[in-house]
Amino acid sequence: MGTARSLRDRLRDRFAAGEPERAAEELLKGLDGGDAHRDRGGWGQVLDLLRGLPAESRGALLRTVADRFPARYGEDGADVEERLRILSLCAVAGEGLPDDPLAAGRTAALADLGRLHRTWDTPLLDAVVAAEPAAGRSLTPATVAAIRRTGQDRYAPAELAALARTLTDPVLNAGEDWADQALRDATDPELRALLAHCRTATAGKPPAAWDERARSLVDAAGPDRVRTAVLSWLSRVGRPRTLPLTPRPYEAHVNDVYDPCNADALRGLAWLLSLLPPHPGTARALGALVETSLRKVTGVGPRSPKVANAGVVALARTDGEAAFAELARLAARVTYKATAKILDTALRARADALGLSREEVEELAVPAYGLTGVGHAEHRFGEATATVAVHGTRAGLSWRGAAGRPVRSVPAAVRRDHADALKDLKASVKDIDRMLSAQSERLDRQFLARRVWPYAAWRERYLDHPLVGTLARRLLWTVDGTAAGYADGALRTLTGTPVTDGTEVALWHPVGADPAETVAWRDWLERHGVTQPFKQAHREVYLLTDAERATGTYSNRFAAHVLRQHQFHSLAAVRGWRNKLRLCVDDEAPPATRDLPAWGLRAEFWVQGDGGEYLEDTTESGSFLRLRTDQVRFYPIDAPENSAHCSGGAYRMWLRDGRDPVDPLPLDAVPPLVLSEVLRDVDLFVGVASVGNDPTWQDGGPGGRFREYWTSYGFGELNQSARTRRELLERLIPRLAIAGRCRLEGRFLHVKGERHTYRIHLGSGNILRSPDDRYLCIVPRSGAGPAGTGYLPFEGDRTLAVILSKALMLADDTSITDPTVLSQL
Repeated sequence: MGTARSLRDRLRDRFAAGEPERAAEELLKGLDGGDAHRDRGGWGQVLDLLRGLPAESRGALLRTVADRFPARYGEDGADVEERLRILSLCAVAGEGLPDDPLAAGRTAALADLGRLHRTWDTPLLDAVVAAEPAAGRSLTPATVAAIRRTGQDRYAPAELAALARTLTDPVLNAGEDWADQALRDATDPELRALLAHCRTATAGKPPAAWDERARSLVDAAGPDRVRTAVLSWLSRVGRPRTLPLTPRPYEAHVNDVYDPCNADALRGLAWLLSLLPPHPGTARALGALVETSLRKVTGVGPRSPKVANAGVVALARTDGEAAFAELARLAARVTYKATAKILDTALRARADALGLSREEVEELAVPAYGLTGVGHAEHRFGEATATVAVHGTRAGLSWRGAAGRPVRSVPAAVRRDHADALKDLKASVKDIDRMLSAQSERLDRQFLARRVWPYAAWRERYLDHPLVGTLARRLLWTVDGTAAGYADGALRTLTGTPVTDGTEVALWHPVGADPAETVAWRDWLERHGVTQPFKQAHREVYLLTDAERATGTYSNRFAAHVLRQHQFHSLAAVRGWRNKLRLCVDDEAPPATRDLPAWGLRAEFWVQGDGGEYLEDTTESGSFLRLRTDQVRFYPIDAPENSAHCSGGAYRMWLRDGRDPVDPLPLDAVPPLVLSEVLRDVDLFVGVASVGNDPTWQDGGPGGRFREYWTSYGFGELNQSARTRRELLERLIPRLAIAGRCRLEGRFLHVKGERHTYRIHLGSGNILRSPDDRYLCIVPRSGAGPAGTGYLPFEGDRTLAVILSKALMLADDTSITDPTVLSQL
């Protein structure tokens, strides 16, 4: 403020001396100095001086500033906020003058403002904004959007928040694909009023008054028209921005998150759909909105949890089978804690209303999606027939023409005469794919849920269900303690005896089976060509080791590994673990934890942040890039929680309200199935997230400090999952076309090519080539699969797929064309 008063005095002296040009220089210098330009009150005295000057003096001042402006604030000069600071003062000083020498600079600066996410460093912005319509020009939609985003921020200066509230047109912020389409569609007052109302959706749930107003607006616009428009808009949510913003430091994410003003409108649109009559497209759109809004953005986390939560609330308010099914599907997929809690509440409310358990409601919610048999349906379209058939966890759509012969594409008559029905069928096939994936994950988690089904209910909901049956018939079950699998149209024992009745059914697990029985079931699956949706007969079993008997209460089996923190965090959530990201701050965090309510236990995996010697290995938001692993322990589920400093150190138990410490359980007191499944999860975390299986880290990562670990992991002893992989490869290799070029020896698959002989590690997939065991870096493409390997007994082992793909490539190494690989050969 003192700087501003000093400037006022200097300006007054220059004007008194008849030197407006020198006064202009003083003004420009004053704006460059200190923080006074951020003090609206301090500049008030300068403004009072400028306003009190004669029009001639003010005009001379503005002309001089305009002359200096291009050189000082041109394209290679100051940023937009610096330009707007001088323009804001000049806009006030120029009030009432006939000429506006800074009009072009003001218009350009405001247009550039539209490329920022928000601005707080532009005092008197309202004066600049007001000068545009006064001169017969309007603000660009992008500029309006930037000002609105600024005003909505909780830390925005009061004057900018007030300015944002005065800008009501356009009704949405431009720059997002869906919003741009909505603005193009909403050409009439009814749809514009609906969008304006949706922007007021700022609560967690729609208040009664909000619903009442929304219903009246829907009636005015027409329910069918509203549904068609909203579904079209929501289908575009998550697409790249049509007007990319210019990120500033700590704003790298701005083009990947929702515009905060439009996010409120999205919440409103979700609520709005739940007021319309039930429609399959509504549930589908809301489910997609939830998943899109929970997609992770680096440095931010989920893109917009509030929009995701609104989508779940809308589904819970929507009647009909489709909405119920979407809730169940999302419950099996969503890992974000707040949204998962809302989903759980919604399903429990349905369960209470039906007098069923939460698990039963989730099972009953799975629809048939038009399938008339297990994994099969036919649909007639005039003289053509469409066949939907489920293969694995994907649904395929094939066609036959009028003569009953297969055709490669959709018949022209179907596209012409049955466009809407064809669109619905294709959407249903996509729904089947999404639900199959969700149900496969849900079934994989049932081992620790201790679920037991009455035989009749199990047959209805699982074995004979048109959709879930495609998974259940590829799994092994115990009926009254007898193991059975589905083959040749019936449930059968190992000896082929049909199982047609029973009392109780549970999922079969190899931990309770004799090893010979497990091998026999593996042979049975192979003999019947059954590919399981996840590892069951080939599932890794983790039995207590002598080392663990010696430690007694903890396992060090997976200690001393280095994991990519964010990959571990995401994978832990998928497997039902709770975890807190370790930040480079003076704070504590609990271990990664999985509650096992069916067993009254809690499993803990102790980890700590690793930021290097100077804690430099962090993201922009301050979270560690990597973790180091430690013990696995088990406690009673209600035991006080342990915690440790995020950067490392000893774990200690938080004792509140006078509680006594609780000792960890001896490992030999943990049920074998629980121990095996928990350690299998931890093995999965290490196997996927370890820096040791990254083929690009042969130099040891930052400063080479992980070189020793990378080498020991990438080519070291095999863990349990890798040993299981080796056993499977022993059976698979002889069937491959390249069998004559492959052999298994120890920890490696040896592949003989024309150029070299190669060794592929069975744990990491890393490669060494002859003659001197030189490292060969081949980075697998995303989604790389084991094409050409024939039958596999289970789905989901990406490392196995990578190993087989590399073996096929290297066995024919003279056909390799990738220049990166060729340069290493």
